Amino acid sequence: MTPVTTRTFAADPAGLEAAAEALRAGGLVAFPTETVYGLGVDARNSDAVARLYQAKGRPSFNPLIVHVASFEAAEALVEFDATSRDLAQAFWPGALTLVLPLKEGAGISPLVTAGLTTLAVRMPDHAVAQGLLAAFDGPVAAPSANPSGQVSPTTFAHVKTQMTGRIDGIVDGGACGVGLESTIVVAQAVPTLLRAGGVPAEAIEAALGGTLATPSDRVDDAAAPTSPGQLSSHYAPKGQVRLNVDHPAPDETLLGFGPVEAPLNLSPSGDLVEAAAALFDALHRLNEMGAERIAVSPIPAHGLGRAINDRLQRAAAPRAEGSGAPA
Repeated sequence: MTPVTTRTFAADPAGLEAAAEALRAGGLVAFPTETVYGLGVDARNSDAVARLYQAKGRPSFNPLIVHVASFEAAEALVEFDATSRDLAQAFWPGALTLVLPLKEGAGISPLVTAGLTTLAVRMPDHAVAQGLLAAFDGPVAAPSANPSGQVSPTTFAHVKTQMTGRIDGIVDGGACGVGLESTIVVAQAVPTLLRAGGVPAEAIEAALGGTLATPSDRVDDAAAPTSPGQLSSHYAPKGQVRLNVDHPAPDETLLGFGPVEAPLNLSPSGDLVEAAAALFDALHRLNEMGAERIAVSPIPAHGLGRAINDRLQRAAAPRAEGSGAPA
């Protein structure tokens, strides 16, 4: 990726407003939370989210956690039931992420949810994070601010060392208090621990008055929120998909990439960031077009191309016989 100038923002009102303005412009801004430093982008901006994946070198489109300033801001995005509402009241602000059904019309980029119908959301308990979220006044998607596969950052120096030249700015908010990623729980229909983290499972179980399930315990695993990397076929369009096609058959609808004639083209110029941002919308549009057989142009297997190909390979995976849904 082309190096960018990485600014340092002070953790004061002027610095936080400047960081918020960078987010509004589609920039990538790292900021401290009580858990680890997060790499924030406007959760509604698919182009910005695609650049985030590129900056992290993230190998596939995995669901991202959205950070909000208040419970009311979360309510605008997701559907709470009684259990999840109780957990939010008990542990927010704090290091608990809840996975909840996404509200229709919430405006969240499909790259944030990785095509799922759920959203991971939390309210951080850190004055600088809260100040940035208030200044931005919108949802911020933020995985840890480090290259994928490396150690999560807990200080400004960690982020500066790992991400300078990759992102637009870093808010210097000192060290993180918890130093461990948030705990992730899905409350519907069975309260389930998806990731251990900064809030002990025992504390959550005490609040629930019962035991948390693990993903293998759930009886509704087919509907369980999960990483796309755990499924052999995930978010597939209704039509059958064929990959790496230079010459589509007459009965195939071409999803193009690069300088090819196609009803839909992820990026006529061959820009992988543009293609990543357009991918999920294109799959939805193929459904709307009623495409029964879909051919996909070859896409380079480097950078974001690896993530795009990963998603398309899942879209092309075998389905259950007689079903339009993934197996």
